[in-house]
Amino acid sequence: MSVGLRKLFRKISPGPQASVRADRGILVFEHTSEVIRAEQALKGAGYTVKVMGPPPEIQKGCDLVVEYPLIEGLDILRTLQQAGANPLEVVPVTGPLLAPVDLFQVKDFGQYLMVRAANMKITVDKADQTIVNISGGGCPDVPYIAAQLIGQRLDRAPAPREVGHTLCGYALQLAYEEMVRQCLP
Repeated sequence: MSVGLRKLFRKISPGPQASVRADRGILVFEHTSEVIRAEQALKGAGYTVKVMGPPPEIQKGCDLVVEYPLIEGLDILRTLQQAGANPLEVVPVTGPLLAPVDLFQVKDFGQYLMVRAANMKITVDKADQTIVNISGGGCPDVPYIAAQLIGQRLDRAPAPREVGHTLCGYALQLAYEEMVRQCLP
């Protein structure tokens, strides 16, 4: 392993529950745009990865990390290098304190179901799967995205990534995808 790769990997002693998610690792990036680029490159190359919130112990980079299968680590790093999305740090998940945090919060309000990803929320009427609200974020494209989605059925609405161009649009895309998993067979 080269000196550069050795510096990238973080050594953390395993805690008492080190078997938790021991087959996974997380990639830490400086900026959210790098997370998005990394996710696209890795999924495009056929890897199973998931964007999540960083564990509390990781205090650098942006508010997102990429969870990946540890066994594929070297191939994943090569793919990221080719895509120009080099992580700040590569951390094996060795205990519960290093487990990434799920970005999604799902709240059932009876008639309505709301999914939150990061700071963006999408709410759907469960009876007919109509999008009734989009909220959160402070990006300039949020009102436009909301205007495009509110009133549309979930299965007919454009994906937020098709109409948005900011971090808020990306977070809303994640919430939208989770809503689709929750509501559509």
